[in-house]
This record gives sequence, structure tokens and C-alpha cells, in this order.
Amino acid sequence: MKILIATGRLAQTTVEAAVQENADVLVLDIDIAAFITPGLLRSSLPDGHYDLLLVPGLVSSDFTDLEDECGLLIRLGPRHAYDLTSVLSCADELELSKTIPADEFLSKKLREDALLRVHKHEKDAAPAFELCKKKIGGSSVMKVMAEIAGATGMTKEKLVEKIREFEAKGADIIDIGATMDAGIDDVIRSVKTAKSTTKLPVSIDTLNPDLIVAGIRSGADLVLSLNSGNIDAVKEVVLEHETAVVMIPDQNDHDSLHRNIKYARSLGIKKIVADPVLDPVGHGVVESICRYGDFRKKDETTPLFFGVGNVTELIDADSVGVNALLTGISAELGANILFTPEHSDKARGSIAELVTAAQMMMLATERSSSPKDLGIDLLILKEKRYLPDAEIPEKSVFAEQKSKWAPDPAGCLRIEISREHKTIIVTHRQATIVGTDVCRILTTAIDLGLISQLDHAGYLGRELTKAKIALDLGWNYTQDEPFAKNSPDHRG
Repeated sequence: MKILIATGRLAQTTVEAAVQENADVLVLDIDIAAFITPGLLRSSLPDGHYDLLLVPGLVSSDFTDLEDECGLLIRLGPRHAYDLTSVLSCADELELSKTIPADEFLSKKLREDALLRVHKHEKDAAPAFELCKKKIGGSSVMKVMAEIAGATGMTKEKLVEKIREFEAKGADIIDIGATMDAGIDDVIRSVKTAKSTTKLPVSIDTLNPDLIVAGIRSGADLVLSLNSGNIDAVKEVVLEHETAVVMIPDQNDHDSLHRNIKYARSLGIKKIVADPVLDPVGHGVVESICRYGDFRKKDETTPLFFGVGNVTELIDADSVGVNALLTGISAELGANILFTPEHSDKARGSIAELVTAAQMMMLATERSSSPKDLGIDLLILKEKRYLPDAEIPEKSVFAEQKSKWAPDPAGCLRIEISREHKTIIVTHRQATIVGTDVCRILTTAIDLGLISQLDHAGYLGRELTKAKIALDLGWNYTQDEPFAKNSPDHRG
């Protein structure tokens, strides 16, 4: 495919460096490439045949008429010249857009293709067994079990809300966590509420045999956890309802896990998941990972339970990286269920992170590669690559502190956020504005006459942007205060 890249004078060097020998470059009589028009392009088209002409992704003009006139395919290239290398490397395989910049289009297409591969893999996968049409074990994608900690102590309304929240985050299994003082009635109410709320498999999380029996009879599809101390008390109801079980070792006897599984199978229990128990960092995490490896060498088929939350909840580090790494380790160990409670604020988002991580590991395994350049990723606070830095002009004015500050006669504004509603709240003595779009909130404040000074408008824009970033990333926000000391703008 012969490709022509149109650009302006200021971007010429960057474009030529990115394109190299993979396309021709047309430098138009204009400084800013984003201002290219059909008329300017028409008068500058060179002789010769090209299959595709790329204009900068930030161009807003419509080139449809010029396309028809010249018989030349004109599409949007990337927004930044730096990305031309990636776009040109797969230009033969893409049908680029007239309205969506190529880098955005490429990113979207790669993600869609990746998710389609995940869907096809799961459709074709042979599981060890199924729960509510969810494939468990075998060659299926790792499933995420989301525990609702203290579920038996919640009101029905709160429990339903939590289930809906975990469903929206992508959970594959909803786990009902029993409190220490939970009674049989609490378990019955919680499990029945869950079963009437979701079509996902529901598990009950307790070692108490009476509560396990109550949970199974109320409709639980899976129980956590059985060992030699409680299996005989619940075996009849497990067999009657064909309930799936997570088997754990006896206390202080990790070698007992194989014996407990063998005994469960001798009773006729078929749907078994093994949990060698993942220990927290500082309490034997390496040794416990080795136990998983040893288990998988002896037993290649029994689905494995991997308690990721045991680590993420007990380490003061961003959960996204911890979850990605642990999911990669679990994939190498052949684990099948990733467990997380999202109990602490710092671990919020773990469900969605594990879902994406599980998909990444499936894609990486399928192509026998490291989990990178897959079309989906878990890069949240860091960029995969940086754009080139801007040059600082020789003649520039260094910004200085304003010598004197005066309050806006129109009045003060208080800015707050609601994480629950994902909303920014701006309060003035005359009105309260709520919204999620910084520009709309700012223009609304101006239209209502709540701002009368330029410096106040600039201040409001700055604070609204901070509030929006805090909402998007799950950070705290306090007006006029910097982000937490560990946030990116304080790391140096």
C-alpha cells in the first residue's frame, strides 16, 4: 500500500522521523497541521498514485468531496505524529475512519478484537464443571469471585445494592460473607436475597456447618470452605443439592488438602475446588505460592482457588499492580478462581482489575507471550509511552505569584465531590450546581453570574479539574489542598 502523509511546517521533522521509509510526506503551506482544509490539500496534491492519504487526527474538515473528486482514500491519521509509526505498521489491515483519529480508532479496534478473542476462547473452553452457566476450571478463563464482606449483617436493600455494584464491575461469582455472629436466619435471608437478585452463581463463606447447610438449602451454588472438621456434618446436603465445594487444608496441616479432596470424592462430591491458601506478604506468601505449584504438579485437573484479596487487603500499595501481578502468577499456577472482597477503600476496584487481568493472561497464554501489547491493559496512572516534550521558547515569561489577592464580589464557591453519585457539587449562596463535566459546570457558573473576575474563573477551573481527577481515580478531594502526598504530582 502506497501512503501519503499530509502535515504542516512545524510538525515536519517529527512526522518524517516517525514515518521513515514507510510513507511519503506532503508538507503543506501552513504551520499548524490541524488547520489543513480540503482547498489547501487540493492545491498541493502531488502527481502519482497513492492508495491512502492520512491527514492529522485533529483536523476537523470534511474531505468527502475531495475524495470523490480525486479518487483518493482520505482518512484521519493519529492525533500525534509520534503515533504514526504504530498506525503505519498495520495500515494494510485497518479500515481507518473519516471521523475518529487513527490512534483512538486503532486502540478501540485492538480492544474490541481482544475481547472477541476472549469471548471465543470462553465459548470453546472445556470446563471442569459449570455453575449457573459459568464455566469453572478446565481451559476456561479465570473467574472472579467477589465477596460481600459482612453480607449476613446487611439490610436487604444494602445487600441488593452491593450485588448490583459487583455485577456491574464484572464479578463472575457473588460470595456471601458471614459475620462472626451470623445466625441461620441471617444466612437464609442473605442467600435468598442474592439468588433473587442475580443470575450469577452465589457462594456462602463460612466454616460453620449449620450455616453451610442453611446456605445450601437456601440456594447457594458453592460453599467456602470444607475440611475434615466440617465435611461430615454437611455431606448429605451437599450431595442432595449437588453443590460445589471449596476444599481447604486442616489448620496447621497443609498436606491434608489432598486427603480432604480424596475423602470428598469418595463421598460422591463431584464439583470440587482446591484452596491451598494464599498467605499475605510477610506471613509466608512465597511458601504458599510454592504450595500451589506443588499441588498443581500432583493434581492437574482440580480447579484451584486463589485468594488474591488475602494479599491486596494487607499491603499499602495500589491494588491494580498487585492484582495484575498476582493474576499472572495464578495463571502460571493454573488457578481458576480469583477471590477478592474489596473490603478496604484502598482495594476498591479490585473486581474490575482482576477481570481485566484474567483476560490479559488468557490472551498472553494463547499467544505464548508476556501480557503486553494485547489490546487491553491495566495502565491507570502511567503511560505506555510518552509523547515528545515541547520545547521551551527562548522568549518566554516565567509565571509568578500574584502579589495581591482580592475576593470575587460575586461571592465564594464551595467545591465537593460525591463518589457514590460520581458527581461534583459546587455551592454558592445563590445556587448549587452539580455535574460531571468541568466545562459545563464552569460555563453554568458564569451564566448564573456566580463569577465576576477572570482570576476567580481560572481558580474555579483548576479546582474543578482536581475534583474531576479525584472522582475518576478514586482519590480524596479537599478544596484548596494538594492531592495526597503519594499522588503522582508529589512523587517528583
